[in-house]
Amino acid sequence: MANIKRRALLKKIFGNFFLGYIMSKSVSMPRSAYANEIKKKHVDQIVIWKSKRRLTLFSKKKPLKIYRIRLGFDPVGPKRSEGDGRTPEGNYWITHKNPNSAFHKSLGISYPNKNDKVLAQKHGVSPGKDIFIHGGPKSFLKHLLFDWTEGCIAVTDTEIDEIYDMVQINTPVYITS
Repeated sequence: MANIKRRALLKKIFGNFFLGYIMSKSVSMPRSAYANEIKKKHVDQIVIWKSKRRLTLFSKKKPLKIYRIRLGFDPVGPKRSEGDGRTPEGNYWITHKNPNSAFHKSLGISYPNKNDKVLAQKHGVSPGKDIFIHGGPKSFLKHLLFDWTEGCIAVTDTEIDEIYDMVQINTPVYITS
């Protein structure tokens, strides 16, 4: 039984690593030229697929760039209460930008929305607050291997620099399982 769990863990780690490597090599332009071309585009929507660990920036309904993400430490299912370690699911927007975040830079997300508040009240709990898209932890290995946030969406520091520059306040954010 232990061998099966160990094999599944190694498959997940190395599968994600090699998938990320292949995806990063599929761009035909040099990386810096590609990044500069993307920064000229206007991001009008952010879509986050939790199960795929993917954040995609869209412009005029076309994907601009895809990022691998990390989520809350208990990522399956929607956020229901403060401290549950889950990342919310639903329709939100970017509320503010913080260039001096504890995690490099961050983009505030409008969680909780009206539905989140109603569900929390129905269950007699606080829905929580302070959900962000932000940079990674000091340990890159932790970011590479684990879902580690308290419910936020994490990318690397280099990636949040790029996202931060392209995304404006009030940009819609759709988070789905």
